[in-house]
Amino acid sequence: MTDWHKISLEKLSKQLETPDGYIRLSGPLERDNIVNGDGLRAVVWTQGCPNHCRGCQNPETWSYEDGFLVEIDEITRRLSEFKGQSGLTFCGGEPFVQSKACKQIADFVRKELGWNVWSFSGFTYEVIKEYGKEPWEFLKSLDALIDGPFILEKRDLSLKYRGSSNQRLLHFEQGSGKILDIE
Repeated sequence: MTDWHKISLEKLSKQLETPDGYIRLSGPLERDNIVNGDGLRAVVWTQGCPNHCRGCQNPETWSYEDGFLVEIDEITRRLSEFKGQSGLTFCGGEPFVQSKACKQIADFVRKELGWNVWSFSGFTYEVIKEYGKEPWEFLKSLDALIDGPFILEKRDLSLKYRGSSNQRLLHFEQGSGKILDIE
């Protein structure tokens, strides 16, 4: 196991604590987004990130104390009002440090709204799978994941949905976490 992998597992273990039924957001829900996944998408901007990537476009989302708590029921109610969306993307911050809340929202939009679900993560698929627990359960609820930390030296603006060339766009078999395709 590399040092980076071990450190990533330790960082993933630092889950952001919120009361049951709540999620900590860094900003308002977004709709009609076309840059954070395929089609017109709603976006949930999560608060809290242990990775602190140099050159991060959202450093204001790093703190586990900033942002604001919102009831998951309020999130799902508001998402239900968004018309014309084909999917939901979790951005941040780091969605995988609020895996339980994100999975609840993901399950709702898939079942009730028929949307596909994507997420960004500074953690790799391999780290999330090895760590298991709630982060792995959240991953299994996804259709796609953009994984890996943003690396400023590998920044590449020509990549679709990604900021640096080390990041991958992984497509999953829904419900299993099995990788179907890697872009």
